[in-house]
Amino acid sequence: MSAALTERSTATDTFDAIVIGAGMSGLYQLIRLRELGLRARVLEAGTGVGGTWYWNRYPGCRFDSESYSYGYSFDRDLLKEWNWTEHFAPQPETERYLNLVADKYDLRRDIIFGARVTAATWNDARGTWTVECEDGSRHVSRFLITAVGVLSTPTMPTFPGIEEFRGQSFHTGLWPKEPVDFAGKRVAVIGTGASGVQTIQEVAKTAAQLTVFQRTPNWCAPLHNGTISAEEMAEIRTRYDEIFCRCQETVSCFLHTPDPRNTFDVGAEEREAFLETLYAGRGFGIWVGNFKDMLTDRAANEEISRFVAKKIRQRVKDPKVAELLIPKNHGFGTRRVPLETRYYEVYNQPNVMLVDSRATPIERITAGGLRTTEAAYEFDIIVYATGFDALRGAFDRIEFRGRDGVTLKEKWRDGATSLVGMLQDGFPNLLTLLGPHTALGNIPRSIEFNVDWVTDLLRHMRRHGLTRMEATPEAVARWMDHVMDTARGQLALEVDSWMTGVNINLAGRQTRIVARYMGTAPAYRAWANEIAGRGYEGVTLR
Repeated sequence: MSAALTERSTATDTFDAIVIGAGMSGLYQLIRLRELGLRARVLEAGTGVGGTWYWNRYPGCRFDSESYSYGYSFDRDLLKEWNWTEHFAPQPETERYLNLVADKYDLRRDIIFGARVTAATWNDARGTWTVECEDGSRHVSRFLITAVGVLSTPTMPTFPGIEEFRGQSFHTGLWPKEPVDFAGKRVAVIGTGASGVQTIQEVAKTAAQLTVFQRTPNWCAPLHNGTISAEEMAEIRTRYDEIFCRCQETVSCFLHTPDPRNTFDVGAEEREAFLETLYAGRGFGIWVGNFKDMLTDRAANEEISRFVAKKIRQRVKDPKVAELLIPKNHGFGTRRVPLETRYYEVYNQPNVMLVDSRATPIERITAGGLRTTEAAYEFDIIVYATGFDALRGAFDRIEFRGRDGVTLKEKWRDGATSLVGMLQDGFPNLLTLLGPHTALGNIPRSIEFNVDWVTDLLRHMRRHGLTRMEATPEAVARWMDHVMDTARGQLALEVDSWMTGVNINLAGRQTRIVARYMGTAPAYRAWANEIAGRGYEGVTLR
């Protein structure tokens, strides 16, 4: 390792590498940095590890990747030690899992909790980043690695009067650690995205009255969760090699991948039977394991949309309510598909009411509840399931200032750019795990690849006595051309969603863009590996 990398300052706030965030990517990156012998620190805004699974503790919160495909794969002992209790683990279990990881590898000694990063400035003369936190602390490092997540910046709606409400109110992404009691309460849930769906299912069990304010209905599909017995867990453990190999092969790193047939390659009866099988199956099969043309061919998408609409009408007793729950402005799978457990049956309960917020928009929050254009409502609790400033929100709230004083937010004014989502031109030694235009899907699988790729780059620099890296503008342009190529023909680009950069709660976010990488995970890895295989072609190293 070069002297610049190994030199130890007597100041406690000078490091070889700083990682922002102690979620799944931050924890794994810290493990890999230690293996390189780098002096590293993780700066975490919360008081504990877990990232997504620390902040999101709302009722019913769980992931929708199969548990045994979600956890870390890098340590055989960890795989032997941990038992998943459900096919789709709830938030408390996932948080316990990540705390076990932190304990097992003694990670907390290199994590500074309560350290919300507000700014990071590159000093070109010194070749270092100065990172500033909300509490006024400053930390200096050679390398800066972001592990801030893609859905980690909650957005509140812009209704007037939010601060006037006298009852309890919560955003699903900033849920308190203390339990919230809904029993006998009048509750409003605003929003029916993935977190809204999960919350609604649980709140409806005990609330005296639950009123759901829905602006845009989403196509939801059954999760079909279940417990995992000790015997089944033992059997799963024998298949971990097969499971993780499968995740490497599939389009989005799930256990499911598109059927090789087109929708109309098979007759109507066989097609319907196939869709019934998917609807009865676990997890995302009906979304990412459907006919291969479902998300690119309009007629094919109309066919699956028809099928799921039929299921909604069968499950919701009131035809008028059923029609409100069926999306009319986008086809199935062109937005993120929430997975549910008896979500539609909730609307058959006498204590649940659905309000169409497009027909009767919310005008303001009041001291006692809220008012729409049609009526006033009284509530004890309001839950804002209004989502996140996705993909780039966590970057925008930190002032990253690179070479020549240019900020990352300024550079991304017309849309985020990158080289394979992990490097930027104009921002030396900044590495963005799960940055813009990385492969998403089953996130931990992407995390492990990206962390290992970053670690290999740092190892390469160590071996060759290098201290600076930066993507070239030409390489960024080539990668962004590829990103645009993969998006062509995707029906999702015709839909307003966080996946196309649209957020009604944020100024300037009403125009659709290619906000995420829409190619396959294997294609993404091939690009990144080719860059590395050619001696990090497209990256200036010195």
